[in-house]
Amino acid sequence: MKKVERLEGSKVQALRTQQVGFFAALFLMIAFAGPAVAAQDKGFMTPEESAAKAKALIQRAIKAMGGEAYLKARDVYCEGRFAQFSSQGELSGYERVYDFVMFPDKNRTEFSKKRNIIYVNNGDKAWSLDRGGVEELPDERGKTYLEGLLTDIHHLFRFRLEEEGMVFRYAGRDMVDLKPVDWVELTDRDRRVIKIAFAQNTGLPVRASYVTRDPETRVRTEDTEYFSNYHRMGSVETSLRVWKESNGRMTFQVFWDTCSYNTGVSETHFTREALDQLWAKLKK
Repeated sequence: MKKVERLEGSKVQALRTQQVGFFAALFLMIAFAGPAVAAQDKGFMTPEESAAKAKALIQRAIKAMGGEAYLKARDVYCEGRFAQFSSQGELSGYERVYDFVMFPDKNRTEFSKKRNIIYVNNGDKAWSLDRGGVEELPDERGKTYLEGLLTDIHHLFRFRLEEEGMVFRYAGRDMVDLKPVDWVELTDRDRRVIKIAFAQNTGLPVRASYVTRDPETRVRTEDTEYFSNYHRMGSVETSLRVWKESNGRMTFQVFWDTCSYNTGVSETHFTREALDQLWAKLKK
């Protein structure tokens, strides 16, 4: 049961980021380098010029990922390997993972070759299935999932760019993993700040950073997500390696073998009833 809890915790906090609305939550080994920007490289810009450049970089990234095919994707299904990490950030093993996302806010993740450990998020509702049966998860799990979508770059690109109060800023050039990037910073009306690095040669996002605070303790956590090994899956350019660090400690990594978009998966796949039906079969 401890293994199941560890998997679920990693999934809720990070795997959603992989896709969104993953990647509704998605998204494990490059040495960490913080998203500091080389301010001297961006030169003087008025706020209007800075916002225009930031928006242009985002639109270039969307086009590189497939343009309308990327923006209008209804769902995505991926299979791969999920890396588990200890509380000290040490690799403790791998599990097979099968992930369904229906945009904007549905996610179903199945673990192990038997696919009998499952977590489902549907808006603010969440359930799990394991060897003990189907369980409704605490309301906090659903809230955490939805909060995570607000900093997920794919959810941001697909659903939030036109949001009232969203501020765009070009944050300069930098070197990330020995490659030149352009940084963009977005701040929403609730003062969430998301920083995204775009590769200068491809325009694709390679890193995203954001800060969250525990609602009770106000402890600050800086999360950094990494995207690499892009491949064209159908009409969408997709990162097949996604990993995350929290305060510099590895917490999550996934290696996708394949992804398919617009699979036609039903909304009922993301319900408790679907898990109850599966559990009835597994008990036989």
